[in-house]
Amino acid sequence: MKRVLLAVCFAALALSACKRSETEAGKETPKPAAEPATTQPSQDQTPPVAQPAKPADDTAAAKPEIPTLRIATLDGKQFDLAAHRGKWVVVNFWATWCAPCRKEMPELSALDAMRENIDVIGLAYEEIEPKELQDFLQKHPVVYPIAIVDVYDPPTDFATPRGLPMTYLIAPDGKIAKHFLGPVTAKEIETEIATVGGKPSA
Repeated sequence: MKRVLLAVCFAALALSACKRSETEAGKETPKPAAEPATTQPSQDQTPPVAQPAKPADDTAAAKPEIPTLRIATLDGKQFDLAAHRGKWVVVNFWATWCAPCRKEMPELSALDAMRENIDVIGLAYEEIEPKELQDFLQKHPVVYPIAIVDVYDPPTDFATPRGLPMTYLIAPDGKIAKHFLGPVTAKEIETEIATVGGKPSA
C-alpha cells in the first residue's frame, strides 16, 4: 500500500513539473523596444536639391539712358525735360536747409542767365510748403525755375538723392552726361561740357 501511495506521489510531482515547464516555455520572451528608424535615401533615390534664394530687390536698378522729367514749377508752369532737347540742362536737387546748396545757387543762376545753351531746373527735395519756399526765394532769388519734389515719390528716372546737393548734367541729346554728388561750380559744369565736345558758352 505504501508503495502504491509513493508511486502516486511521484507521478503527481512529475505531472506538476511538466505543466510548469510547458507554461514557462509558452511564455514569450519580451523583445527589446525597437530603436527609432533613421531615414536614409536609398542609392536610387535622388537627394533633395536646395532651392536657390530669390534675388533681393535691386535698389540701385539701372535708370534709363534718356531720363524724363515733367513737373509743376513754383510759378505755376510746367517743366518738361524733353522740351529742352538741343540744350544742356542742369538738374539740381537741393534743399533750403542745405548750406552748400544755398552757396551754389548764385552760380547756377548766373549760368542759366548768361549761357543760352544751358538751362537749369532746381528741384527742392524737402517737405516744404510753396509759400515757405517762395519766402525763401525772396531772400535767395534765382532766375531758373524751381519745383518742389515729393520726397516720398521722387522722379523715377533719377536716383534717389543720397546727399544734397546732387546735380545731373543732361546733354543736348537727352542723355545724362555727368552726375555730381556734392557742391558743383559753374566752371566745373562748363569744363564738363567742353570735355564732351560741347560749347561752354554761347
